[in-house]
Amino acid sequence: MTSSVLPAFHAFSTRFGGVSTGEFSTLNFGSNRGDDPSAVKENYRRWCEVFNEAEDKCCVTKQVHGNVVKVVSSADRHIPLSEIPYEADGLVTNQRGLPIFCFTADCVPVLLCDEKGKSVGAVHCGWKGSVADILKNTVDAMRSLGTETENITAAIGPSIGRCCFETDADVPEAIEKYLSGDTEGLWDIHGNKFYVDLREANRRRLIQLGLDPEKIDVSEECTVCSHDKYWSARYTAKHGLKRGSLSAGIVLG
Repeated sequence: MTSSVLPAFHAFSTRFGGVSTGEFSTLNFGSNRGDDPSAVKENYRRWCEVFNEAEDKCCVTKQVHGNVVKVVSSADRHIPLSEIPYEADGLVTNQRGLPIFCFTADCVPVLLCDEKGKSVGAVHCGWKGSVADILKNTVDAMRSLGTETENITAAIGPSIGRCCFETDADVPEAIEKYLSGDTEGLWDIHGNKFYVDLREANRRRLIQLGLDPEKIDVSEECTVCSHDKYWSARYTAKHGLKRGSLSAGIVLG
């Protein structure tokens, strides 16, 4: 899946096109949930090939649901399934030909691109990282590389939708602070549960940060509802299944 607003080459993965079998069938990038490591390596190879690069010539994240964004270069290239020497839920680079990836399985993937070609970013936005303002940190990192905010375009990929993101009151309370009260229509309430639109929350934050609303693309696909197409942590946990990981990637040409 791709977006028309991003001028740089990019893609959001699905569950299709890999070699993993059984419950991990077929395109899984998660290496710590029981999948055959050789299959995961081949999945990485195929995914990196889409970006016209070898699997050990890309940058990936060690995600911890935080708000750290790391500016990476060729020195940070990573061999798949080896230990990542840093923790970051977002990556930014100004190096051409260096693909950067983040990983999700219901959380919100956000890809950003300077339309003038100065930098790109890949961000894993779980709700904790979102309300910790990882998107502001990403925009700040891109600005540190010479990008002007008005030139940033963004694509928010497939993730859990409001239809399935059932939470307690702590999540909307945190989003209320995150967006300084700009939360009208962001959730429904059924009993004592909230159904939250995290994608829209992050879209609104990008606008607050100075992005042009016309340059922000938002997927309408819910990973839980479309669990046959996308990996979903909530769906697999509910049904006692093993799950894999999706990837979102972008490369500055």
